[in-house]
Amino acid sequence: MRSKYTIFLVFVVALVIIEKENNIISRVSDKLTPRQTPQTPLYPNGSVSVLLTENGSYSSLSELDPAFKRLKNRLENFALQFQHQVDNEQSNPRKHILLMATTRTGSSFVGEFFNQQGSNMFYLFEPLWHVERMVTFEARGANAVAASIIYRDTLQQLFLCDLHVLEHFISPLPEHHITPSLFRRGSSRSLCEDPVCTPFVKKTFEKYHCKNRRCGPLNLTLAAESCLSKQHRAIKTVRVRQLESLRPLLEDSRLQMKIIQLVRDPRAILASRMVAFSSKYENWKKWAVNGEVPIEDEEVQKLKGNCENIRLSAEVGLRQPSWLKARYMLVRYEDIARYPMQKAAEMYRFSGIPFTRQVKEWILKNTQGSKESGGVYSTKKNSSEQFEKWRFSMPYQLAQVVQKVCGPAMELFGYKLIEDPKILTNRSISLLEEKVFHFTYL
Repeated sequence: MRSKYTIFLVFVVALVIIEKENNIISRVSDKLTPRQTPQTPLYPNGSVSVLLTENGSYSSLSELDPAFKRLKNRLENFALQFQHQVDNEQSNPRKHILLMATTRTGSSFVGEFFNQQGSNMFYLFEPLWHVERMVTFEARGANAVAASIIYRDTLQQLFLCDLHVLEHFISPLPEHHITPSLFRRGSSRSLCEDPVCTPFVKKTFEKYHCKNRRCGPLNLTLAAESCLSKQHRAIKTVRVRQLESLRPLLEDSRLQMKIIQLVRDPRAILASRMVAFSSKYENWKKWAVNGEVPIEDEEVQKLKGNCENIRLSAEVGLRQPSWLKARYMLVRYEDIARYPMQKAAEMYRFSGIPFTRQVKEWILKNTQGSKESGGVYSTKKNSSEQFEKWRFSMPYQLAQVVQKVCGPAMELFGYKLIEDPKILTNRSISLLEEKVFHFTYL
């Protein structure tokens, strides 16, 4: 915004200079006219030719005067248009939305609420995936701190439309800012629309290609230009562990940051991960059969750490410190699954972005699917059926373990603990407390 005001100031100064030059020319013309000599060639209208151009032809002051006036008028019109743009951005400022979640919380589905907003939205799906793969981090200690800093700084650059920052992490390295390897490119409409969608290139393999049209490899420069042209920007990520690590972004005057933290019943998350990431959850599948879970096992403690990170972030957000006031919203996936249109409207109202017809139509179309619709990464759900499906696949012993290590988080978010195995599969008994999480609209 400062650069825009600088440009505006330059044009104002230019207008002042032109006005002064115009007055000087008029005064010079007045002084020269009475001093005509017989040798001075006159035009029929009596004006005096006193300037010699490079090609040897004469140009009169009376001809230059209208030219300056036309230039002045053009600059004045530009200044008015620029001021109108500034006024429009002040009344409807650019918003930067971060959807913060963990894996298997329904974040791909909820992210589509913003991806489908329309031509005013630039949406990125999991850009930090590349960072995580390129740099190996441990979940605790100094490495976790380093990870949070790199994630934060990368997000900051992406929100400012510096997509070239990803070139440090994409493998193989992009050539001339072009890559066929951006993770889940097809999950971002902005990266598959003109002019970012360049002509298709034969014999170029793009694993994460656009879904509805054939495009050439992604040109990150064109993507950055598209980002700059959009009114709002949104990023969905499951790789930020602590909300407090994002404080510098919320204090950055260049960003109008809003954070939406998406949570889900940790029992449902575990059940979903055991299916989606089957090879990584072999131990859990063995424990489900044996009925015995070693509570001190590294996998169990990892689950506990994840729950604690989510809880601590939510507690900071719900406390609404000054740097986060009116910029944090907590949403349960189960509430979105039950009331998708209502919750989407609340998220848009919180974000300060228009809730468009395209989003509403997408929600209606994609929340009425069959019970078996979609795969593990599908964004098409029969919402009312999906969110409790885990109750019929998770053994009671595993549910007890999750409750033991994630109890404080479950209590905060309003997920009821089960003390009787019969309750687990009794759909008539809700495991959700009707809970309202208060947040402030600007």
